[in-house]
Amino acid sequence: MPVNLGVLVSGRGSNLQAILDAIQAGSLDARIATVISNQPDAIALERAAAAGVSTRCIPHRDYPSREAFDEALVAALREAEVEWVVLAGFMRVLTSTFVQAYPHRIINIHPALLPAFPGTHAHRQALEYGVKVSGCTVHLIDEGVDTGPIIAQRAVPVLEGDDEETLGARVLVEEHALLVEVLRDVAARKVRIVSSDAGGRARVVRG
Repeated sequence: MPVNLGVLVSGRGSNLQAILDAIQAGSLDARIATVISNQPDAIALERAAAAGVSTRCIPHRDYPSREAFDEALVAALREAEVEWVVLAGFMRVLTSTFVQAYPHRIINIHPALLPAFPGTHAHRQALEYGVKVSGCTVHLIDEGVDTGPIIAQRAVPVLEGDDEETLGARVLVEEHALLVEVLRDVAARKVRIVSSDAGGRARVVRG
């Protein structure tokens, strides 16, 4: 049976499109049960609708707290029988309310080689620091900001004369490929969490 995904978006949805294209091509054994955005004008919602995927807008401003908003998201995802949640450009920090509802089942794509340059403006941070290599990371969400167990990474060279736009475009190509690659492993039940015997951080094993 294809794995049921719920995708959360806030903007253009190019990573969502990569998932949709892989499913359509038959290279990803998954079904997107629902796409939810906190922004009513998100282009990602149009991409999902064009692919025949159920969409929903849940504006965060309609809720009195982050926890209340996250409760609404969880309710919508459970209604759609979502197994794994994918954050594809979802510009909200999730609270423990959400994280505990889908423990080790929330995947995020970040445009840097974590743990370097977490949070927003990762490309700007990389350029200001002067690194020669950047890239992207697919990781599980925990209750920190970009601190969850890393599933996979892909490196991209930082070229002379790069700015945020050119570096971002180069990284985005790899984001699309890496996210789909990880989701293939998720669909094949090849992504699992291993707890540390010493009480340290959990880690991800693929395969």
